[in-house]
Amino acid sequence: MVHAYILIQTEVGKAASVAAEISGIPGVTSSEDVTGPYDVIVRAAADNVDQLGQLVVAKVQNVEGITRTLTCPVVNL
Repeated sequence: MVHAYILIQTEVGKAASVAAEISGIPGVTSSEDVTGPYDVIVRAAADNVDQLGQLVVAKVQNVEGITRTLTCPVVNL
């Protein structure tokens, strides 16, 4: 299982609606609107890195109002 944080920048005023829509995507375990350089932080899980990439590119990035994403896979050191 691969876990990741997805840091999202949105259009002005869209953070709450983006977070709410993303929370319904299968594979997303949490989605919260925050303050700072990013507007939404998502925690996601997938069986492997390829499926994680598909989740981000095919589903998360297609949510209206998103301008940029940064995916940070979790590592166990």
